[in-house]
Amino acid sequence: MLKKSKKQRKPKSPLREWVDAIVFAVVVATAVRWLVVEPYKIPTPSMEKSLLVGDFLFVSKFHYGSRNAKTLMQVPLTHQKLWGTEIPSYLDWIQIPFFRLPGFSAIEKGDAVVFNTPEELDVPVDMRTYLIKRCVGIAGDTLSIRDGVVHINSAPQKAPTELQHSYYLRSKQSLRDRFFDQYKIIDVYKAQGGYIVMTNEEKAARIRALDFVEEMTPLTDEYHAYRFNQLVFPGKGANNWTFNNFGPLYIPQEGTTIQMTKENVAIYGALIVNHEGLENATVSDNQLYIDSEVATEYTFRQDYFFMMGDNRHNSHDSRAWGFVPMNHVVGKALFTWFSLEEGSLFDFFGRVRWNRILKSIE
Repeated sequence: MLKKSKKQRKPKSPLREWVDAIVFAVVVATAVRWLVVEPYKIPTPSMEKSLLVGDFLFVSKFHYGSRNAKTLMQVPLTHQKLWGTEIPSYLDWIQIPFFRLPGFSAIEKGDAVVFNTPEELDVPVDMRTYLIKRCVGIAGDTLSIRDGVVHINSAPQKAPTELQHSYYLRSKQSLRDRFFDQYKIIDVYKAQGGYIVMTNEEKAARIRALDFVEEMTPLTDEYHAYRFNQLVFPGKGANNWTFNNFGPLYIPQEGTTIQMTKENVAIYGALIVNHEGLENATVSDNQLYIDSEVATEYTFRQDYFFMMGDNRHNSHDSRAWGFVPMNHVVGKALFTWFSLEEGSLFDFFGRVRWNRILKSIE
């Protein structure tokens, strides 16, 4: 006796097929962003000329190890806000501890690193604004800056190829946009009697040699502090640190114990309270309190890093807000897959920086 044939499944409707395809695509894209690579756009000139405003990057998650999502309730493929709105794209009702899969490389000095800003303390770590800077000091290093040159463990470090500083430019004649375009200078600000420009010393020397240029001089630390309207971290003026002359400063390493002297509380106290995951830690009267007891020493729970922009006088970085904790690190910037200058939508192809497409990041 023949068995009855199984009832044939009802074919999916076109709408159901589209929904299934979209859901599958979202799941795959979310997994790829978490485990492998994530696109990122350069929003500010802090890394000029190494990275330009309008560069689109691929950021590797697997170099330093992929990090899990701490905030579980989030609209897929968004970050802080829903597309085109000011509505948060997440709910912070459920937070889980971070863990990181093994990576195949450690963060090294000179890497261009994407991370969550350590400043936004009222936002979950993985929902904080993305930044990209260059790692100039790793955990365990002692960093100092002398006349703008970074020193690690007293040894001067090689500057990035496209390192920029700020200059005051005064000319016998008014300078138009095409003059700055000729030298590929993007950051230009009008100042009393002249201009403030961000460029490298090679271009500054060429401009200084022009007959109609009266002055092309590097700007002072006082200008840099005024521009950002703040004092330098972490001395708050007491150590007379500036953006060009800074430190020496020890960069905390996991497992390292320091004595909580008055000076160390001033430098590391807020970091311990805000980033070490302690449930009951405060700073008061130049002392660190943990569980209401004065801590005379402290052992760090994670590694920290010192990050700076290549556009040294137009970069809001570790000199202002301090160290980047390891749990804030997102990944390593690999290459620009596309680059677009600002301008008219109707001149799209003229705005494309063709020489930066698929350009590796040094």
